[in-house]
Amino acid sequence: MKKKLIKEVKHSFKAHFKTKPCIVYSPGRINLIGEHTDYNDGFAFPAAIDKGIILAIDISGDDTCKIFALNKEELYEFRIEDVRPLENGGWRNYALGVVGELIKIGKVVGGFNAVFAGDVPEGAGMSSSAALENSFAFGLNELFDLGMTKLKMISISQKAEHNYVGVHCGIMDQYASMFGVKNSALLLDCRALESKPFKLDFKGYKIMIINTNVKHKLSESAYNERRAVCEKVSKLLQIDALRDAKQSDLHTIKKDITELDYQKALYILKENERAKNFSKAILKEDIQALGSLLFESHNGLSKEYQVSCEELDFLVDLAKNNVDVPGARMMGGGFGGCTINLVKKEGFKAFKQEVSNKFRAKFKKDCTVFSVKLSRGTQVIK
Repeated sequence: MKKKLIKEVKHSFKAHFKTKPCIVYSPGRINLIGEHTDYNDGFAFPAAIDKGIILAIDISGDDTCKIFALNKEELYEFRIEDVRPLENGGWRNYALGVVGELIKIGKVVGGFNAVFAGDVPEGAGMSSSAALENSFAFGLNELFDLGMTKLKMISISQKAEHNYVGVHCGIMDQYASMFGVKNSALLLDCRALESKPFKLDFKGYKIMIINTNVKHKLSESAYNERRAVCEKVSKLLQIDALRDAKQSDLHTIKKDITELDYQKALYILKENERAKNFSKAILKEDIQALGSLLFESHNGLSKEYQVSCEELDFLVDLAKNNVDVPGARMMGGGFGGCTINLVKKEGFKAFKQEVSNKFRAKFKKDCTVFSVKLSRGTQVIK
């Protein structure tokens, strides 16, 4: 977490509200592999990172809530009894959603003042939204002594996104942000909501994140459409979720669905296996196997699930043609955002330069290249 960001949030809160707040840090996340598997009750491999949301929050003393978004310099004020989704509400709906879902389950939430800021790039597939939701769920739980477990908090965050933002997300983002383990990724069983931490040491390799700084408008509607396809196929197979299907099962209903929908379901089945195989390759310290799984995942996301875009495919093709990069793939919901790359340490600087130059030449805009450290999950900062 960034000391400078914490200091700025504290200073802004003091300037706006004069009281001493509770400070919550909630991280964004990367996902090594297992994309779009969470809403199919499958397996994913996320990790919390050292970029996230800092929230300062305190009781206001009445039923009025004031939230200041420091990065945007926007103040939003509402009353507890008036909580509802806003049309084109942006960041406001994430906070309102958490409050609204808490009220829905009978939790008594009073008025509060809050300031937040973050350093997770928006629209990059690194879950700035889950970090924001979790920060409010955690902060309000502390402030009003709501007695919620972390599992209950992430359920509130997920429902906020479903019912106030309109994105029917799975649970991976909220889980990784809440339960992150330092220096580790989590093999997450999205049905059982249990995870096993794997300490990551790629020896002579580092994780590189490349942000296209592109977010195509199709992303949210396409995400919901993909989830609907998966649920339709599961219903035809008479199973709870695609996690329970085999490729042979899928073949029995191939005549009943379109080829596009068949390919999407097939991708989910393959990606679940890749997530489990990834954990085995980590234990064996098999860098080449890890890299191959990343490239296979991207190919599935691009060709079968069809959630990639020209910019993401371009970056992964650059990785494929570089001897210092054993694997790469797009990360997140799709149609923009980031790629995650496994890069040899001594080739990191050269690959960064190559990517920056060639992306700018191709698309007449800059991508952003950075590395991340793996972080603990959502927590109060003393």
